[in-house]
Amino acid sequence: MKGLIKLAYRKMIDVSSTSTWDKYVFEDTYREYYMQAQQFDQKSKYSTFQDMVKHVPSAEQMHYLVSTAAIGYIRQLEGLFPEVLNVVGKRCVPFESFRFEILESNIKNKEQHKVAICFYSNVLTWIGAIDNQLLFAVGDQSEAIQKGQTIETEMLTWRSNLTVHSFQQIIMPIVYQSFEN
Repeated sequence: MKGLIKLAYRKMIDVSSTSTWDKYVFEDTYREYYMQAQQFDQKSKYSTFQDMVKHVPSAEQMHYLVSTAAIGYIRQLEGLFPEVLNVVGKRCVPFESFRFEILESNIKNKEQHKVAICFYSNVLTWIGAIDNQLLFAVGDQSEAIQKGQTIETEMLTWRSNLTVHSFQQIIMPIVYQSFEN
């Protein structure tokens, strides 16, 4: 056992996204962005998100405010990373939190709207790696491993936008045995 880890998966969504889920998130977050932009820039001076943030300090709040349009879709994921599949094709990485970010947008050109959602996993027990695949168990399984118990594992292939977000080494206690003649 290598230690305890948390993974992060950053999902980008823009006009070229093809899945139905992505398209709904794109449409609804753009609609929310458009409405929020009108609130933050009532004189319509700035068409891009970057200009608005540069000239309207409170516009940074739009990341959070626009994220509300994606919450229902994120709930549909039932607490599992989207698109990150184990070697048998099932979603297997539970997430405990996410961060929504507007990368760019333009109230005059919807095609420039681009957002990212970064999902952060629950604690996982990193058991090992085989080639470019990660062998892990969901949750902190260090005690069960130490006791020699069988645990359920998952294996996934590394992919773009997936990384180890945090790592904690597990120090196994040394067990002394006495040898008597």
